[in-house]
Amino acid sequence: MRKLFAATALAGSLAVTGLAMAAPAAQAATAGAQTAATSASSVHSWGKYYSSNRKAYTYGKTWKKGNRVYTHWYGKSHAKRGYVWFRYYSGGSWHSFYRGWNGSHHEQWSQPGIKKLYTYTCWSAPKKYCGPVHRIY
Repeated sequence: MRKLFAATALAGSLAVTGLAMAAPAAQAATAGAQTAATSASSVHSWGKYYSSNRKAYTYGKTWKKGNRVYTHWYGKSHAKRGYVWFRYYSGGSWHSFYRGWNGSHHEQWSQPGIKKLYTYTCWSAPKKYCGPVHRIY
C-alpha cells in the first residue's frame, strides 16, 4: 500500500512540476503574440470603396512608420478605366492626386507629415461617376 501511495505522490509531483514548467512558456508565447499584434495594430485596412455606378472599386491598407504615412491600394474596374483619388492634409495645406488603371492595378505610395488622408473612387473619367469620400487616416 505504501508503494501505491509513493507512486501516486511521485506522479502528482511530476504533473505539478510539468505544469509549472509549461506555464512560463505559455506566458512567453502569449506575450510574444501580444507584441506582434500591437505593432500590427497600426495597419488600417480600408475598402471596398465603390464608384457611384459600382463599376470600379478600391481597397487597401494604410499605416504610419516614423513620420511617413504609407498606403498600399488595389483597384478593380469593369469595361473602362477606374480612378482613385487621394486627398491629404500636410504642411498646413490640402493636396490631392489621382491614379488611373484599366482592369486591375495596385500601387504603394508614402508621404511624410500627413495629418489626414481621404480617398474616393471614380469610373470612366477622373471626375465622373465618383463615389463617396472616405477617411483612411
